[in-house]
Amino acid sequence: MTETAQQKRVVVVGAGWAGLGATYHLAQQGYDVTLLEAGPYPGGLVAGWKTTEGRSVEGGIHGFWYPYSNIFSLVRELGLQPFTPFTRSAQYSPAGLEVESPIFQDEPQLPTPLGTFLYTRFKRLPLIDRLSALPLLYAIADFDNSDEAWRRYDKVTARELFKQFGVSARLYKDSFEPMLLVGLFAPGEQCSAAAALGMLYYFILAHQPNFDVVWCRGTVGETIFKPWVQQIEKAGGKVLINQRVNDVLLDEIGKTKGVVCGDEVFEADAVIFAVSVSGMKKIVSGSSTLKKYQQFRDLQNLGAIDVLATKLWCDRKINVPLPSNACFGFDSTTGWTFFDLNALQDEYKDEPGTVIEADFYHANQLLSMSDEEIVEKVQRDLAVCVPEFRDAKVIDSSIIRVSQGVTHFAPGSYQYLLSAKTNIHNLFMSGDWVITRHGSWSQEKAYVTGLEAANLVIKSFGIGNKANIIPVEPDEPHIQIARTVNQTVRGISESFLPKFWLP
Repeated sequence: MTETAQQKRVVVVGAGWAGLGATYHLAQQGYDVTLLEAGPYPGGLVAGWKTTEGRSVEGGIHGFWYPYSNIFSLVRELGLQPFTPFTRSAQYSPAGLEVESPIFQDEPQLPTPLGTFLYTRFKRLPLIDRLSALPLLYAIADFDNSDEAWRRYDKVTARELFKQFGVSARLYKDSFEPMLLVGLFAPGEQCSAAAALGMLYYFILAHQPNFDVVWCRGTVGETIFKPWVQQIEKAGGKVLINQRVNDVLLDEIGKTKGVVCGDEVFEADAVIFAVSVSGMKKIVSGSSTLKKYQQFRDLQNLGAIDVLATKLWCDRKINVPLPSNACFGFDSTTGWTFFDLNALQDEYKDEPGTVIEADFYHANQLLSMSDEEIVEKVQRDLAVCVPEFRDAKVIDSSIIRVSQGVTHFAPGSYQYLLSAKTNIHNLFMSGDWVITRHGSWSQEKAYVTGLEAANLVIKSFGIGNKANIIPVEPDEPHIQIARTVNQTVRGISESFLPKFWLP
């Protein structure tokens, strides 16, 4: 008798983009799949939730960039329309407005990176400083997202990389470090050069429109995850909340046979973990099984970064020039963003006063402040960018402290990241910190790795159709040529010259 998908039990741990993606596809293929979420609602901090007063809050606003092809495809498949149009953005420092970005896809298309260089409107940064970035193009061509490239650049800090390639001090301070603070959530001396190159290329440099972004017209939880979970359940998947995994059970030959949640055991023929670095470290530290494997013990070498998410309700309407904004220089190691929710989210369109979300990254020195001190700081910083905030009164606020909330791609961290396949044959990994050759980042990467893990389950059992994963758009022809030439020259030189540079 032929074995069917219904006879194969899969447990997915973590209901973010990765876990929901894996569960949805496996349920569609007929697997008996159960998704376990430790929190009180699917999606965790990404999703957001309603307060007792009925107001929506979330642990930071999340953008959806132009190259998020797989997420956009999913949203179309679900029949949803959760997004704003593409928006323009601005960047501020304590000196005021620094940069305005257009919607790049609306501008005449130029070979990368010319469009990004010419269409971005710098208010203060001199041309000579911008030109100092040109030598960095070699590193961008050299870093091809391969395992070898990651190992070559990962132990170098992003700050060292930019200095080595002659980036001017002002360009680094006013442009590259702000991008790192809101893209990798840490200052350059604390970021892997490999992660910096991968992030900058994917979001900004690969193709002219890549920096274009849309936003959810509500919380991700309400606009995307809630209807997605309904479709998962309709397909036969089970989504269980308040289920914190404590351990993994193995059979006599070392394969996973289930996971433990308190006093309950969920039996499984395969397990997919889809939790954050911090979540995985907690599971490993309490698991008698996973602690026996060095690759899981090594996760203690990885770190995460604190986030502070604030929302202010003002007593009047304030003219915020652009709906999404990034800021730097207010605190030495912290980047932050602020958003005009009246312009972005349906819930606040008719609000009598302005509602602002301000999110701080690498905010470890801010978390110990009282709510009142945080509100005062946020209003003070906002007033530097938009002076009208100085005279406004904050009539309500929401403060969410997210300790160890986002992945820290620190120098040297790549060697400890896990691949989708682990040393336990039928236990797979997914998430935005898991190694993939896809090339995407952030939410798109998390979703893609969820689909990749689902495909590994399907491959291992030989049952069902694999998920179709849309690859990132190919490199532009001149980048492809540059990389081919570079690889050829590197290969020839390494065949008869010693390796002068540390990997």
